[in-house]
Amino acid sequence: MRALFRANNIPAIIALAVTLIAAFFAEYQNRAYFEQSQRSAVLDHLSLVRARLEGKINANIHLVHGLVGTITVEPDMSQERFARLASHVFEQNNQLRNVAAAPDLVVRMVYPLAGNASALGLDYNAHPDQRDTALRARDTGRMILAGPVNLVQGGTGFIARFPVSYRDALGQSHFWGIVAAVIDADALYAQAGLDDRESPFEVAISGPDGTGADGPVFWGDPAILRDNPVTATVELPTGSWLLSAHPTGGWRSMPPNTWQLRLIMAICAALVLIPILLAGRLSEERRRRVIEQRRRELELSRLSRRLELALATSQVGVWEMNIVTGDLSWDDRMNEIYGLPVDGGPRDYSHWRNALHPDDFERAERDFNEAIRSGSRYISNYRVIARSGEIRHIRAIGAVYQDPGTSPRIVGVNWDVTADAKLSEALMRAKTQAEAKNLELETAKARIEHNALHDPLTGLPNRRYLDEALESHAHHAENQHTEVSILHIDLDRFKQINDTLGHAAGDAMLVHAAEILKSAVRPDDFVARIGGDEFVIMCVGRKSSSDLRQLSERIIGAMRQPVTYQGHECRFGVSIGIASGNCEAISPKQLLINADIALYRAKRRGRSRYEFFSEELQAEIVNTKRTADEILNGLETNAFIAHYQPQFDARTLDIVGFEALARWQHPTEGLLGPDHFLDIAEELNVVAVLDKLILEQAMAQRAEWARMGIAVPRISVNVSARRLADETLVDTLKALNIAPGTVSFELVESIYLDESDTLVSWTIDQIRELGIDIEIDDFGTGYASIVSLLQLQPNRLKIDRQLIMPITASQAQRGLVSSIIDIGASLGVEVVAEGVETLEHAHILKEMGCNILQGYVFARPMSGEDIAGFVRSNRWRKTG
Repeated sequence: MRALFRANNIPAIIALAVTLIAAFFAEYQNRAYFEQSQRSAVLDHLSLVRARLEGKINANIHLVHGLVGTITVEPDMSQERFARLASHVFEQNNQLRNVAAAPDLVVRMVYPLAGNASALGLDYNAHPDQRDTALRARDTGRMILAGPVNLVQGGTGFIARFPVSYRDALGQSHFWGIVAAVIDADALYAQAGLDDRESPFEVAISGPDGTGADGPVFWGDPAILRDNPVTATVELPTGSWLLSAHPTGGWRSMPPNTWQLRLIMAICAALVLIPILLAGRLSEERRRRVIEQRRRELELSRLSRRLELALATSQVGVWEMNIVTGDLSWDDRMNEIYGLPVDGGPRDYSHWRNALHPDDFERAERDFNEAIRSGSRYISNYRVIARSGEIRHIRAIGAVYQDPGTSPRIVGVNWDVTADAKLSEALMRAKTQAEAKNLELETAKARIEHNALHDPLTGLPNRRYLDEALESHAHHAENQHTEVSILHIDLDRFKQINDTLGHAAGDAMLVHAAEILKSAVRPDDFVARIGGDEFVIMCVGRKSSSDLRQLSERIIGAMRQPVTYQGHECRFGVSIGIASGNCEAISPKQLLINADIALYRAKRRGRSRYEFFSEELQAEIVNTKRTADEILNGLETNAFIAHYQPQFDARTLDIVGFEALARWQHPTEGLLGPDHFLDIAEELNVVAVLDKLILEQAMAQRAEWARMGIAVPRISVNVSARRLADETLVDTLKALNIAPGTVSFELVESIYLDESDTLVSWTIDQIRELGIDIEIDDFGTGYASIVSLLQLQPNRLKIDRQLIMPITASQAQRGLVSSIIDIGASLGVEVVAEGVETLEHAHILKEMGCNILQGYVFARPMSGEDIAGFVRSNRWRKTG
């Protein structure tokens, strides 16, 4: 072991350790690179599949959109007209299998008819598996993409359902029906390249009906999701799919070049270790010889030490010249300085003269001759060229003297100051470079400041630059009347271009828009890009409304023109909000806020238009905020109170209950109904608080009536969706100790039809267990169906006043209401009629079999105190 760890073997041992570490690291890096390359290849393939799927689905939907648009203007379209239009759609390159039109949710038209005739007459309301998505498309007003589903014709497909509405002669919108288009799933998969048997990758698709990562796998092997797959999201018009992929057969852990790499590392180790071992042997032999040589040289070093010290410390060359004869005497150091042999040979004036640098020749010789002529001290600096060609810097000092009886002589010394001269030159170069670097830094600083204030894509000023410009104008407005106009511009349909053609196309559109804006304004106007697709134009100086209107129309007109990008015709528009004012009266930043408010109004009114900020718009915003503040203050001061409207048995006219209704005791406007505050309350998210407040007041009032001897069979209270979603609702109700059958909760149809909300369903079940009745409010105006009634099993349903009012004049409306009453009777559900305004209404509803009547003909909503007098008076019976 001692021999192994000898000093000459240490480098070999270290080299071996380093080589092993390098080998392990190289293999680790090779595996990491192999894994990364696998995932990169899978991601490239998956990105292509995603792009194809999104492109094909959007293309098919776009084709059907044209047919839907035609039906909107031709709601009475015939099967022949529908077939002609649909045939044009099917002539395009698509994956559509058939298109069906279902006015009033009943399939009346289909193309192609061959093979699909059985679909004619299909009623979506009669098929639960299709009714939900059809109704969701109708109620949301948006296209719904479902699937994949098994098709009756065979195979699978995706069904896109488009809601269709039309306007009548009075401009009122009516729901026409549904247009359903079936996209062939197999053709879609084939176009996306998913059925390629030779593909080196395996792909799985999750999220049927657009449920994304939460949905199960509907195409491919589910085992792919458990193999650490590469994923990508396919964005659908409604929802998304999750693509998962890995190489066919799974991930490979061992790179194919592992053994080649190990062989190369072994060869490299041998090439490193063998020379090191040989060098160690040679080093040991050299060490022994050096020891012997040092012993022999020791004696010589003692003799030459003084001479070496003298030579080492002497940096001066000494010379002497006979002025008359020109004989020159140089010591060895002089010969070294001038690059001449150190041989003690004779030297003369020519040896010095010939060594002078041409550029210093005249000056050096003049200094020397002047010293001889005047006999003064000789001082000179010059350069010489040694025989080797090296240029050396010399400093010379001398003096003229003459001994008695001899010729005059000059004696002096020379220093080689080349190192000092080079150091001086280096310092000068460093100074020059530092000055150049400072110039570069100043240039870079200017460039950085420009980049910080400008958008890199369009070259326009950015939001920071705009803020500085607004601050500048606000500062200058203190001393002068400055008129400023601001146009806040937002591109319409820009997102569609980004989503369909990519961000490169979006960037091209932004550059195009920037060029239009710069060309539309004056040279001294300020144009900035402040966000994704938002721009701002700031015009300083007085501009009339007409000028601003013309500028806006020029911009809108120019933006409407199509732009060609890589063979695609892109169209987009702009919405513009305009605000102007004197900076002395209003700050430029407030003008920007006003322009943004006007832009919001322009987009709400249809886009591709401009709107001016006005006092009316400002007043609307201020009024909304004031009302919101008053609502919040009213909740704190108990300004919201319950009023009660009696409900009567249709046959006996006995009071069977009261409906508790929210009223706002406004401090200045008096008693206000829900139409004055409910919309803003929903925006403030305080409707659930109102529900809780009215319920508590109703329970307290019922107890007060009981103390007064007034029997109240039941109180109905409205409950919002947010209130039902409150996890603490059930515990709150339990704390109220509500007697079973004394309270009824009125729910709008949209609440209980949301089957996906398990919390709401659980809450309704818990409410039933507490003995609280469930009523369907405003029945006939929402989403309810027979199946929904069977699922919910309410105690009562209330027919909305919109259906009740026309029954006195319309036989058809009377038949509709009669049908609802019959449905309630067949299901064992009591029917309450709202909006009973006349005795004729009451008589007709009684004859139809309606159970309970509620309306102004008997009683209006009243306070709790007024109800006591009303009940004791029995005056409604006189009316009845």
